[in-house]
Amino acid sequence: MNEKIERPQRTLDSEVTVQGTGLHTGLPVRATLKPAGPGTGLVFRRVDLEDQPLLVATVDNVAGTSWETVLGQGDATVGTIEHLLAPLTVFGIDNLEILLEGPEPPALDGSGREWCALIQEAGIRDQGGSHARSVVVREPFVIREGDSTYTVAPHGGFRVTAVIDFDHPAIGRQSVTIEVEPETFCSQIAPARTFGLESWREMLHAKGLALGSTYDNTIVATEDGLAEGTELRFPDEFVLVGDLSLVGAQIQGHVVADRPSHRGNVAVARRLRNMLSRPEDGSPVLDISRILEYIPHRYPFLLIDRVIEFEGGKRILGLKNVTINEPFFQGHFPEHPIMPGVLIVEAMAQAGGLLLMNEFDDPHSKVVYFMSLDNVKFRRPVMPGDQLLFELRMLQLRGRTCRMQGETRVAGEVVAEATMMARVVDK
Repeated sequence: MNEKIERPQRTLDSEVTVQGTGLHTGLPVRATLKPAGPGTGLVFRRVDLEDQPLLVATVDNVAGTSWETVLGQGDATVGTIEHLLAPLTVFGIDNLEILLEGPEPPALDGSGREWCALIQEAGIRDQGGSHARSVVVREPFVIREGDSTYTVAPHGGFRVTAVIDFDHPAIGRQSVTIEVEPETFCSQIAPARTFGLESWREMLHAKGLALGSTYDNTIVATEDGLAEGTELRFPDEFVLVGDLSLVGAQIQGHVVADRPSHRGNVAVARRLRNMLSRPEDGSPVLDISRILEYIPHRYPFLLIDRVIEFEGGKRILGLKNVTINEPFFQGHFPEHPIMPGVLIVEAMAQAGGLLLMNEFDDPHSKVVYFMSLDNVKFRRPVMPGDQLLFELRMLQLRGRTCRMQGETRVAGEVVAEATMMARVVDK
């Protein structure tokens, strides 16, 4: 049993300020790490802008993942956040206000090492009140995003395994596994710097990126080695997964990242953050007996086994285990059993119906009729033994009519998707 580890919320004991140059903008910037009260979270405040807008560091506010992770709120953005957020999360800092006089934190030496030193200089203070938020991984799942593949599994603490495979003589295939805690992180991971190829320079500069990159804060690789004056600190120093801090809670699980990317990291963080809506004991939000209370479908047409995540008015995550005993396999390619695509769409619709019914009083007196399906795509066949995860997001709700975006995954891979319109009517 993967028991939840509880601890008090934490902030820094004192304020600390540092200044330097932004990695991508090349602009001078000052950052002040300021203690914050319980429940604040990790937040950036752009004190150089009018009204000093606040940006909360969670996946909900991610505005870009190309070459850097960017938070956005209205017209305000904060880029290159990962080298600061990673050590804050490792040290268990839950609440902090980061005052920025510029569009990104200073690059310093391009790693998290100096941020670790600043956190240790400021000290850490436990806070009263409720415990720190945490997400506990109770069953494995897989996410694929482009060339990146992530396997997330239960673990008693927070462990990260990262693998890169880069076609370059100075880099090649490398991997590292660490228990994410301050001593190991500060000595083995934090000193790792960002890297790039010399041949990327003109392209990045044309995009307004890497304008503050130097040989002191970046590993620069030439076609056949490292640029003169560039020194490796660790053989694994290209491996860095810092975006997971955007979960907004401490993680209890093992994340295995093969060819990680900012976009993939954020996808994993989003999935983990969504898990915060689950009951703490890991039980389903709705088991089959509760599902039967809400929707009229029965055997052999009830195609959802349980609901494992639910955000009222926003999204639902349902599950179905596909077995060879499904009645439709008797006549649908019995020598090569494949789940009919229309039934995958029907299963998504049933999950969507549960999401919609929650918006109305007395759902037992109502039924959901689906009105239209658009952009239906089937990516690969579904076979006996597959476990289907249906994720439905509500796009629009007007009166009794709504639009939803549905996606079905098997082992992290999308197998079907559709945009649906449905209406609630009285029985």
